Amino acid sequence: MMGTLSTFAEQRPGLRRWMKSPAVERNGFTLMELLIVISIILILMLVAIPTAGKIRKHANELSAQKSLQTIEQAESMYESTYPANGYACSLTALGGDPTGAPSPTAAGVINGELATGIKSGYLFNITNCTKVTVNNGDRITSFTATAVPATPGKTGDRGFCLESGGAMKADPAGGTNCTQMVQ
Repeated sequence: MMGTLSTFAEQRPGLRRWMKSPAVERNGFTLMELLIVISIILILMLVAIPTAGKIRKHANELSAQKSLQTIEQAESMYESTYPANGYACSLTALGGDPTGAPSPTAAGVINGELATGIKSGYLFNITNCTKVTVNNGDRITSFTATAVPATPGKTGDRGFCLESGGAMKADPAGGTNCTQMVQ
Protein backbone atom coordinates (compact mmCIF):
# COMPACT_ATOMS: atom_id res chain seq x y z
CA MET A 1 0.00 0.00 0.00
CA MET A 2 2.88 2.32 0.70
CA GLY A 3 4.16 1.71 -2.76
CA THR A 4 0.89 2.88 -4.25
CA LEU A 5 0.93 6.07 -2.22
CA SER A 6 4.53 6.84 -3.15
CA THR A 7 3.77 6.27 -6.84
CA PHE A 8 0.79 8.61 -6.51
CA ALA A 9 3.00 11.18 -4.76
CA GLU A 10 5.68 10.94 -7.48
CA GLN A 11 3.11 11.97 -10.06
CA ARG A 12 2.21 15.11 -8.07
CA PRO A 13 5.27 17.12 -6.98
CA GLY A 14 3.37 19.32 -4.49
CA LEU A 15 2.05 16.29 -2.62
CA ARG A 16 5.52 14.79 -2.45
CA ARG A 17 6.85 17.92 -0.70
CA TRP A 18 3.96 17.81 1.76
CA MET A 19 4.59 14.18 2.61
CA LYS A 20 8.29 14.84 3.25
CA SER A 21 7.80 17.79 5.61
CA PRO A 22 5.86 16.58 8.67
CA ALA A 23 5.03 20.05 10.08
CA VAL A 24 3.92 22.73 7.68
CA GLU A 25 3.72 26.22 9.15
CA ARG A 26 1.09 28.56 7.77
CA ASN A 27 0.69 32.24 8.43
CA GLY A 28 -2.68 34.03 8.72
CA PHE A 29 -6.22 32.72 8.52
CA THR A 30 -7.91 30.69 5.87
CA LEU A 31 -10.76 32.14 3.88
CA MET A 32 -13.23 29.83 5.63
CA GLU A 33 -12.14 31.02 9.06
CA LEU A 34 -12.56 34.66 8.04
CA LEU A 35 -16.03 33.99 6.61
CA ILE A 36 -17.12 32.29 9.82
CA VAL A 37 -15.94 35.24 11.95
CA ILE A 38 -17.68 37.75 9.66
CA SER A 39 -20.89 35.69 9.81
CA ILE A 40 -20.83 35.67 13.61
CA ILE A 41 -20.31 39.46 13.70
CA LEU A 42 -23.24 40.00 11.32
CA ILE A 43 -25.53 37.80 13.43
CA LEU A 44 -24.60 39.74 16.57
CA MET A 45 -25.29 43.05 14.78
CA LEU A 46 -28.70 41.84 13.63
CA VAL A 47 -29.57 41.01 17.23
CA ALA A 48 -28.19 44.26 18.68
CA ILE A 49 -29.68 46.81 16.26
CA PRO A 50 -33.38 46.19 17.09
CA THR A 51 -32.52 46.14 20.79
CA ALA A 52 -30.87 49.57 20.50
CA GLY A 53 -34.02 50.93 18.82
CA LYS A 54 -36.23 49.59 21.61
CA ILE A 55 -33.97 51.11 24.23
CA ARG A 56 -34.14 54.52 22.49
CA LYS A 57 -37.96 54.36 22.26
CA HIS A 58 -38.20 53.47 25.94
CA ALA A 59 -35.85 56.34 26.86
CA ASN A 60 -37.96 58.74 24.76
CA GLU A 61 -41.13 57.56 26.52
CA LEU A 62 -39.57 58.10 29.95
CA SER A 63 -38.42 61.55 28.88
CA ALA A 64 -41.96 62.37 27.70
CA GLN A 65 -43.43 61.30 31.04
CA LYS A 66 -40.91 63.40 32.99
CA SER A 67 -41.54 66.36 30.68
CA LEU A 68 -45.29 66.14 31.31
CA GLN A 69 -44.59 66.17 35.05
CA THR A 70 -42.42 69.25 34.50
CA ILE A 71 -45.28 70.91 32.61
CA GLU A 72 -47.66 70.11 35.46
CA GLN A 73 -45.27 71.64 38.02
CA ALA A 74 -44.78 74.68 35.78
CA GLU A 75 -48.56 75.09 35.47
CA SER A 76 -48.87 75.05 39.26
CA MET A 77 -46.16 77.72 39.57
CA TYR A 78 -47.82 79.77 36.82
CA GLU A 79 -51.21 79.63 38.52
CA SER A 80 -49.76 80.72 41.87
CA THR A 81 -47.76 83.53 40.21
CA TYR A 82 -50.62 84.79 38.01
CA PRO A 83 -53.80 83.84 39.92
CA ALA A 84 -56.02 86.11 37.80
CA ASN A 85 -55.04 84.11 34.69
CA GLY A 86 -55.25 80.63 36.22
CA TYR A 87 -53.31 78.07 34.20
CA ALA A 88 -51.43 78.76 30.97
CA CYS A 89 -52.99 77.34 27.83
CA SER A 90 -49.79 77.24 25.77
CA LEU A 91 -46.23 76.07 26.18
CA THR A 92 -44.93 79.45 24.99
CA ALA A 93 -46.69 81.13 27.93
CA LEU A 94 -44.87 78.74 30.28
CA GLY A 95 -41.56 79.28 28.47
CA GLY A 96 -40.48 82.70 27.44
CA ASP A 97 -37.38 84.73 26.88
CA PRO A 98 -34.73 83.92 29.52
CA THR A 99 -33.25 87.42 29.19
CA GLY A 100 -36.55 89.26 29.68
CA ALA A 101 -38.69 89.71 32.75
CA PRO A 102 -41.33 87.03 33.42
CA SER A 103 -44.87 87.89 32.34
CA PRO A 104 -48.18 86.05 31.84
CA THR A 105 -47.27 85.53 28.16
CA ALA A 106 -43.71 84.40 28.87
CA ALA A 107 -43.40 83.17 32.46
CA GLY A 108 -40.06 81.41 32.06
CA VAL A 109 -40.99 78.40 34.21
CA ILE A 110 -39.96 75.73 31.66
CA ASN A 111 -36.83 75.50 29.52
CA GLY A 112 -36.74 76.64 25.91
CA GLU A 113 -36.58 73.14 24.40
CA LEU A 114 -39.80 72.03 26.07
CA ALA A 115 -41.44 75.39 25.32
CA THR A 116 -40.99 74.70 21.59
CA GLY A 117 -43.19 71.62 21.94
CA ILE A 118 -40.60 69.14 20.62
CA LYS A 119 -38.31 67.10 22.85
CA SER A 120 -36.72 63.63 22.61
CA GLY A 121 -38.85 62.46 19.70
CA TYR A 122 -42.16 63.61 21.23
CA LEU A 123 -44.52 66.48 20.42
CA PHE A 124 -45.99 68.32 23.42
CA ASN A 125 -49.13 70.42 23.60
CA ILE A 126 -51.54 71.93 26.11
CA THR A 127 -55.18 71.41 25.13
CA ASN A 128 -58.71 71.27 26.54
CA CYS A 129 -58.33 74.51 28.46
CA THR A 130 -61.48 75.34 30.42
CA LYS A 131 -62.09 79.09 30.60
CA VAL A 132 -64.21 80.87 33.20
CA THR A 133 -64.96 84.59 33.13
CA VAL A 134 -64.20 86.24 36.48
CA ASN A 135 -64.40 90.05 36.96
CA ASN A 136 -64.54 90.61 33.19
CA GLY A 137 -61.40 88.53 32.68
CA ASP A 138 -60.81 85.00 31.46
CA ARG A 139 -59.34 82.54 33.94
CA ILE A 140 -58.28 79.06 32.85
CA THR A 141 -59.30 76.51 35.46
CA SER A 142 -58.15 73.23 33.87
CA PHE A 143 -55.95 71.88 31.08
CA THR A 144 -54.67 68.67 29.51
CA ALA A 145 -51.00 68.33 28.60
CA THR A 146 -50.28 65.79 25.87
CA ALA A 147 -47.16 64.11 24.48
CA VAL A 148 -47.33 62.07 21.28
CA PRO A 149 -44.47 60.42 19.37
CA ALA A 150 -43.21 62.52 16.46
CA THR A 151 -42.99 59.29 14.42
CA PRO A 152 -45.17 56.58 16.04
CA GLY A 153 -43.37 53.26 16.19
CA LYS A 154 -39.96 54.86 15.66
CA THR A 155 -39.51 57.58 18.30
CA GLY A 156 -42.05 56.06 20.69
CA ASP A 157 -45.03 53.73 20.83
CA ARG A 158 -47.37 55.34 23.37
CA GLY A 159 -48.95 58.76 23.69
CA PHE A 160 -49.35 60.35 27.12
CA CYS A 161 -51.91 62.70 28.68
CA LEU A 162 -51.88 64.55 31.97
CA GLU A 163 -54.89 66.50 33.17
CA SER A 164 -54.61 69.30 35.71
CA GLY A 165 -54.48 67.72 39.13
CA GLY A 166 -54.91 64.24 37.67
CA ALA A 167 -52.88 61.13 37.06
CA MET A 168 -50.89 60.42 33.91
CA LYS A 169 -52.55 58.15 31.36
CA ALA A 170 -51.28 56.51 28.17
CA ASP A 171 -52.62 55.69 24.72
CA PRO A 172 -51.03 52.47 23.41
CA ALA A 173 -51.72 53.57 19.82
CA GLY A 174 -49.53 56.66 20.21
CA GLY A 175 -52.32 59.24 20.14
CA THR A 176 -54.19 61.30 22.72
CA ASN A 177 -56.99 58.83 23.50
CA CYS A 178 -55.40 58.11 26.87
CA THR A 179 -57.24 55.44 28.85
CA GLN A 180 -54.52 53.36 30.56
CA MET A 181 -53.01 54.51 33.83
CA VAL A 182 -49.21 54.88 33.81
CA GLN A 183 -47.37 53.34 36.78
